[in-house]
Amino acid sequence: MSDTLQLSAESRERAGKGASRALRREGRTPAVIYGGKEEPEMVHLEEKLLVRALGTGHFFESVIELTVGDKTVRAQAKDVAFHPVSDRPEHVDFLRIA
Repeated sequence: MSDTLQLSAESRERAGKGASRALRREGRTPAVIYGGKEEPEMVHLEEKLLVRALGTGHFFESVIELTVGDKTVRAQAKDVAFHPVSDRPEHVDFLRIA
């Protein structure tokens, strides 16, 4: 594992294609945090900060500390879905570190 990356996230209530598209129009990227014998948590991240973290070159090897509200979740990125034409991140899957 490499360095620890810090990202702030906000919880989201709505799921689905329409809600995700609305978030992307606002410059946010939908994501999910799963694993660790807890329920999956739907969140969204600011796209600019996510792209900056992806550009570090060690995003998938790093421990990522996601600050959601007043709690911090340690996770590792498992998958990032990119738009086929614009290469913008469309969705991120994070795996909790238990």
